Amino acid sequence: MHEFDLNLLRVVLAIYDEGSVSNAGKVLGMSQPAASAALSRLRARIGDPLFVKTSRGMEPTPRAAALVPIAREILERVSHELLTSAAFDSATTRTRFTFAMSDIGEMVFLPRLLEYLSKHAPNAQIRSVSTTPRQVETSLETGDVDLAIGYFPDLKKNSFFQQRLFSHYFVCLLRVGHPLRGKKLTLKQFLALNHAVVRAEGRSQEILERFFEKKSIQRKIALLTPHFMSIPMIIARSDLVVTVPHALGRYFETSGAGVRVVEPPMRLPSIEVKQHWHRKFHRDAKVAWLRKVVSELFNDKTDEWKL
Repeated sequence: MHEFDLNLLRVVLAIYDEGSVSNAGKVLGMSQPAASAALSRLRARIGDPLFVKTSRGMEPTPRAAALVPIAREILERVSHELLTSAAFDSATTRTRFTFAMSDIGEMVFLPRLLEYLSKHAPNAQIRSVSTTPRQVETSLETGDVDLAIGYFPDLKKNSFFQQRLFSHYFVCLLRVGHPLRGKKLTLKQFLALNHAVVRAEGRSQEILERFFEKKSIQRKIALLTPHFMSIPMIIARSDLVVTVPHALGRYFETSGAGVRVVEPPMRLPSIEVKQHWHRKFHRDAKVAWLRKVVSELFNDKTDEWKL
């Protein structure tokens, strides 16, 4: 088998369909001598003349007649199953879409993703996971996670592709009724306030902490917590200030939690929000469709969290 040329099967079918070697050569874009040589190689390989000249042209032997339907099926399967990219039908798929994202990422991305996918992939299941950076790498490589969406600075290896979606930034939160009434804190006010600091699993807060360290900004930290969701209740019942990603700040402000957004006194770094996938699945029809959905739903023009 390792010496058998599948192209010889194309010659058999062409001669069978056209009734002559010369016509078969024209259909295949080959010269008549080349088509004859190909037929000779196949005859030697199979040990049968395959086609014989008659008054009606080249007619197949019983061996060739039995070979034709098999050859046709083989070539059709090679063409449609091996050489053609698999199609993805979102309307009928029962697959599972798995995203790696932080708790803030879920708040930003999941509502709109669920709304879209429920209409365009109604039989699919959506799963969100939060894992360590190393686990995200492994899960993308194995296909257990389709896309990692958010801030994943560790996914920089050549094995991963990435696409920027939009940029988010940081804001401060104070309780409604706080003695400080302005819409923007001064540096003096910022440094004088007691701070709540979130050390969550997500990586976005690292940007903020590195910035303060680089600028030698010493805050008066009164509370350290690993959770974002308790922050509005804490801020609403204290005079603490907290610095959070602006999407989270806006959500807390508009949800009736008793907190309001104020601008920080300095220009804080922004967060580049991206989607990441493994190169092994770059041409996978399912992941390609999902990437397109994410990029169309989430970009600078469609960012619903802008202040």
